[in-house]
Amino acid sequence: MLIQLMNQKAAGLLHELEELSLIKVLKENIDIATPKLSDKYRGILSKEEGQKLNDHIDQMRKEWKNI
Repeated sequence: MLIQLMNQKAAGLLHELEELSLIKVLKENIDIATPKLSDKYRGILSKEEGQKLNDHIDQMRKEWKNI
């Protein structure tokens, strides 16, 4: 069972439940691996769409510099 604590007071409640032998905390402070954004979005845009997006971004940056 994986629980995300939304408030630090919840950790205290869990420890109290453990002291009452109602639960047992197996692991604390587990880091969940989150995928890198580059891995998450890889392959969504085709190379042509990506190039168009890069060209558009470059054009917008030039326009901002001219303001």
